[in-house]
Amino acid sequence: MSQVLAAVSVSLPLAAGWSVHSLRLRHQLVVARRDPLSGLYRREAFETKASRMLRRGPLGVAVLDLDGFKAVNDTHGHAAGDAVLSAVGARLAAVVAGRGIGGRLGGDEFALAVPLPGSIALSGLLRQTSQALHVPVTFEGQALPLGGSVGGLWTGQLPASDLSRAMRRADEAMYAAKQEGGGWRIAYGCQPTHRTVNGRRAGRRGATEEAA
Repeated sequence: MSQVLAAVSVSLPLAAGWSVHSLRLRHQLVVARRDPLSGLYRREAFETKASRMLRRGPLGVAVLDLDGFKAVNDTHGHAAGDAVLSAVGARLAAVVAGRGIGGRLGGDEFALAVPLPGSIALSGLLRQTSQALHVPVTFEGQALPLGGSVGGLWTGQLPASDLSRAMRRADEAMYAAKQEGGGWRIAYGCQPTHRTVNGRRAGRRGATEEAA
């Protein structure tokens, strides 16, 4: 009996230690998937989760780009830019809370994925997102003007569950909104309307021509 008790007394601390270690590893994995400034998912984690959601049913996919973000950095410094990204992350998280996910694709580019029954519901999502972006961010007592361009697509119109195509079309709609001074636009149809380079709309960051 004493040997059994001794074995149990040794195994309990080991089990507790392993549980703590597992929790730490799990926390580190969660942190690694999140962008530290915005608190939203990083691109890879966002695309993985959105793809899984898309297999379960149609989504409203939105791509957005901040307007005037470079001017904030140039005029007020990178700390102000970081405050803007943090505020935008919190606002987008509130927009999709309890129903979808948000991600920071890089720089001042973001994306949302929300299960939606149709394109009419998508209009509401894009309008709400655009309104959230056009509220100034307060930094060191100053109200920093903020704006954004938003494009979206309802994946139910696609012939197959293709997140990459949905995001490309949403990006094109966002670009059309930006060309017209901001706001939001919906992409209709599944065929891209702009030439692509390396899988992205020509002219987009990361879509550079390869040297001949």
